[in-house]
Amino acid sequence: EVQLVESGGGLVQAGGSLTLSCTASGITLNEYAIAWFRQVPGSERDGVSCLSPSDGSIDYADSVKGRFTISSDNAKNTAYLRMTSLKPEDTAVYYCAAAPAAMRGLSFFCFKPREYEFRHWGQGTQVTVST
Repeated sequence: EVQLVESGGGLVQAGGSLTLSCTASGITLNEYAIAWFRQVPGSERDGVSCLSPSDGSIDYADSVKGRFTISSDNAKNTAYLRMTSLKPEDTAVYYCAAAPAAMRGLSFFCFKPREYEFRHWGQGTQVTVST
């Protein structure tokens, strides 16, 4: 059974930082593209960042470029999202998701990740940024 477990969310003041973790079991993360999405009530999940180990592609939403950094530690089978200079509009539930990094000889290319591209999902972790 595949499980993705997020942690690291919480309440932080604007301008602060948080690092979210996504620990995987049942899959080996270096064989999967990892993405972070976020969702606010009444809205769809929006892609925040994506990292594909098969071709090294990394993508960030324009709203987080220069502030968020995605990474992965293969030894820990854990992906991370380092969030700095947080703003109140970053408040959301953050989800990690995984998709095979290569299928039928094709590499997963990270660009503006969409929900339907990802097979496995975590339960989400709340991030709240206060003014």
